[in-house]
Amino acid sequence: MDHNVDIEYEGGGKMSRNGSASDERGMNRQPLLSKNRVNTSSQIAIVGSNICPIESLDYEILENDLFKQDWRSRKKVEIFQYVVLKWTLALLIGLLTGLVAFFNNLGVENIAGFKFLLTSKFMLQHRYYEAFAVFAGINLFLAVLAGLLCAYIAPAAAGSGIPEVKAYLNGIDSHSILAPSTLFVKIFGSILGVAAGFVVGKEGPMVHTGACIANLLGQGGSRKYHLTWKWLRYFKNDRDRRDLITCGSAAGVAAAFRAPVGGVLFALEEAASWWRSALLWRTFFTTAVVAVVLRSLIGFCRSGKCGLFGEGGLIMFDINGTIPDYNMVDLVAVILIGVIGGILGSLYNYFVDKVVRTYSYINGKGPLIRVFLVAMISLLTSCCAYGLPWFTNCVPCPVGLSVECPTVGRSGSYKFFQCQPGYYNDLASLLLNTNDDAIRSLFGSTNANEFRISTLAIFFLAMYILGIITYGIAIPSGLFIPVILAGSSYGRLVGTLLVSISNLDVGLFALLGAASFLGGTMRMTVSLCVILLELTNNLLMLPLMMLVLLISKSVADNFNKGVYDQIVRMKGLPFLEAHAEPYMRHLVAGDVVSGPLITFSGVEKVSNIVHSLRMTSHNGFPVIDEPPFLEAPELCGVVLRSHLIVLLKGKMFTKQRRLTGTETLQRYHAFDFAKAGLGKGPKMEDLDVTPEEMEMYVDLHPITNTSPYTVVETMSLAKAAVAFRELGLRHLCVVPKTPGRPPVVGILTRHDFMPQHILGLYPGIDKRH
Repeated sequence: MDHNVDIEYEGGGKMSRNGSASDERGMNRQPLLSKNRVNTSSQIAIVGSNICPIESLDYEILENDLFKQDWRSRKKVEIFQYVVLKWTLALLIGLLTGLVAFFNNLGVENIAGFKFLLTSKFMLQHRYYEAFAVFAGINLFLAVLAGLLCAYIAPAAAGSGIPEVKAYLNGIDSHSILAPSTLFVKIFGSILGVAAGFVVGKEGPMVHTGACIANLLGQGGSRKYHLTWKWLRYFKNDRDRRDLITCGSAAGVAAAFRAPVGGVLFALEEAASWWRSALLWRTFFTTAVVAVVLRSLIGFCRSGKCGLFGEGGLIMFDINGTIPDYNMVDLVAVILIGVIGGILGSLYNYFVDKVVRTYSYINGKGPLIRVFLVAMISLLTSCCAYGLPWFTNCVPCPVGLSVECPTVGRSGSYKFFQCQPGYYNDLASLLLNTNDDAIRSLFGSTNANEFRISTLAIFFLAMYILGIITYGIAIPSGLFIPVILAGSSYGRLVGTLLVSISNLDVGLFALLGAASFLGGTMRMTVSLCVILLELTNNLLMLPLMMLVLLISKSVADNFNKGVYDQIVRMKGLPFLEAHAEPYMRHLVAGDVVSGPLITFSGVEKVSNIVHSLRMTSHNGFPVIDEPPFLEAPELCGVVLRSHLIVLLKGKMFTKQRRLTGTETLQRYHAFDFAKAGLGKGPKMEDLDVTPEEMEMYVDLHPITNTSPYTVVETMSLAKAAVAFRELGLRHLCVVPKTPGRPPVVGILTRHDFMPQHILGLYPGIDKRH
């Protein structure tokens, strides 16, 4: 075993001296493989703006003797309690996510409103330099505060959070992805970042926030805070937590856009890797609770009790009552918008990928550098927002408006800026406003000539470029709002150009532009369509919305992947796709199995287990039944590292090699081996085994999963990859096809299906076929 001693390798993970990166697989005391293949795929990834070790989640039901005993002993009332608790937690997730979204919007509207009113006060006094100093100074203060929270308290809170949640639901875990500190920074960092005027949204962070709330509720209780109610212990497993986090991600979208059905479809189409009908009901219930909570709280605020937060704040609900009536020219224009959205969306993804890679290198220099980068982007954004309107001429206020023009001393459209009475600055109306109000103005149809073509072109370029360079800095930042802002501006631009020959008004063109750009970047169709329809409360736009989304996605797919898929890959997260790569059909499972492999006997010597656990960081080990218990070696199952540590801590050792299953079942309960939350599981450092105990034996049968999924070594690698993902596995045993060989060839983990591992073993294979 000396050749398997782990040593540190670059990046903070472990690597064995024979060159293999540690993963969830054991290694053998005696190599069972004909070729000593090793897996060199990385065990670390970027989470938020931080580099963290990663490991897989146990979504499989582990059917060991303790689990079977617990399942048989459960009474009907306990099963009823479990079902009731699942629905109760879904209710709490919806309630808390709705409250967080409301206070998030309340904070943004009041902080940003105060900033704009103060800036406007100096502008009215013609103190333009002081106005800029106040505007940029407040933005810089809020930005640095958000950057400090992200850089020093929870680096995992940086960015959107959707790629990390998507990876978690695919089976990839990192200690800080859903931690309470990440939740705290995600909430307050998002409020500060959006209020600071960055071209970011709070929608992506709301998905991460909902997932963090769900994870916190699904921890299965806490001994530290004396929350050890028996009912809560049912949720001490990754499978139930996964379902709750799926509900949380759907609740986040529902809260961000007030789109409950869109939230369910987002979780189904984009976030979740596994889905079933029972989960659909619970997710729908969660988003319905969110909708009710938001509707109630916004109704309360309409009485003026929430400061500057009133009708606005939660995007643009029911803002366009125009009945769409379109002709052939409009259909051609819609197709054109779809093609433009696909091209611009794929370009956007390309530049975001390059910028995030650059920022990852810069962020790696330390927390102070991260905060400095945030400050620089904040100053650049402030200069653009305040400086660009000076290069445009003022526009006369239209006659017969129902709102004040120009707006003085309050928030709203038709910004006064530096204009004379009776005039407004249309570019300032977009740039010196909250993102939500800017979108509301672009989607509006009361005044088709509110924004000039030059204004829309400048605003589009500003949003496109600032959206790209802002994503990746150390603040919580969503991509939805920058994409909607840029898309609606070029959509309205096309509508303004075609206003004389089109039956659709410019507000509807803006909506279609936003849809096309979202389709080109996100590559979602059904969920985006429903979210946008719920936002605008205009079901009559459904055919055009479907057309533009399908076209933009089809065009963009020819160039690159969706933005979240690109970020998942760029961050180094070992994400399993729903389909196998074409070259996997030329290989079989036995071709990529790494080794050598460690196996344990059904009754194993304590010293062998302790040595293997200390020398490796693997999480699953095959258990082989051998003589004298059986005539020939036979695969008993797979035992987990965490279960071995719990068993060793209990010290149920025997001096002779004998079965002690009955005694173990009497002493332990399945809950004793349940997975602890937030990375507080049993560790090797907690073990205290004496030299005498090292020479004793322990029976592994009661904690061994006797129903592991297995594939024969000659199975197509493509089929094995699809089975691995669809079943939500962490370990997949590969067994020999011919008799007379050891009962297990090796164990496949998600890292064995990664392209870098397979193409490293077979560099000459044709990747396209």
